[in-house]
Amino acid sequence: MALHRLTSITMGVPNVDEVAAYYQEFGLVPDDSSDDGLWFTTRDGGRQLRIVHAPTRRLVDLHVGVDDDDDLGRAAHNLQLIGVAVNRGPRSISAIEKATGTRAVLEIAPRFTQDTQPATPYNGPGRYERNGARAPGVLRNDRVMPRKLGHAVLGSTDHAITEAFFVQGLGFRISDRIKGAGTFLRCSTDHHNILVLSAPVSFLHHTSWQVDDIDDVGRGAYAMLEDNPERHIWGLGRHYGGSNFFWYLKDPAGNFSEYYSDMDCIVDDQLWTPEDLEGAQGLFSWGPPPPPSFLHPEDLAALMTGTHSA
Repeated sequence: MALHRLTSITMGVPNVDEVAAYYQEFGLVPDDSSDDGLWFTTRDGGRQLRIVHAPTRRLVDLHVGVDDDDDLGRAAHNLQLIGVAVNRGPRSISAIEKATGTRAVLEIAPRFTQDTQPATPYNGPGRYERNGARAPGVLRNDRVMPRKLGHAVLGSTDHAITEAFFVQGLGFRISDRIKGAGTFLRCSTDHHNILVLSAPVSFLHHTSWQVDDIDDVGRGAYAMLEDNPERHIWGLGRHYGGSNFFWYLKDPAGNFSEYYSDMDCIVDDQLWTPEDLEGAQGLFSWGPPPPPSFLHPEDLAALMTGTHSA
């Protein structure tokens, strides 16, 4: 695959300072080395979130890593074939997705590697990997800090156009579909880096951030909810599409943020068969059912009329 990772996203919100404070509490680290918006870093992925002002919450742009100039040229050609204008830079190209207004930037970047973390010992029926000791997850008291940006979920008023932009234009691969509702797309070995959802208005639905394991999913959410229980949206549970554990919270602009762990990995495209998911399978394998506000965020009507305010 010419594309190899989702390097960063820019989130537009009306209330920058409140949202920035939220993501710092969420475990991202402010980076003040640049003057082009507020940047935040993850433990392994570097600068991966930029927050800027926008009249309504939205995905302003996303950056995707490629290996070389040939990859840029190939994507530029494919975008032009589907009628998308391309801007060229010395080490990047950019294009605007027509339905959502999101700018995609392909940039030459080093491939992403993570240091292998030791597996957490789990006891099971007849299998005692941890003997005479408490589970490490209950002994941790350090702050949960996401390892990397995993994916962003984008509501689009024209699902077909947005999907074509990412797949036919940029070169994303399809991992699974949710019948009549969305498409899981990847630009790395992760099951998905973008999920495109059909929606009555274009908006950013959620961003998702990798943590070490299910204990850190729970610990991260617990810390965020301890003094602010109204942030809770949905969790704890496990998805079917991607297989990851999840817990969703809501930031002050109305975007959802997800802690996740144990995402499906697709190294060889030949070994993965995309499925058409429907019903509950398209949303989760187990856990509490999603609340109505997850499927239809409470501010959608305001976003549609342009009257949204944080």
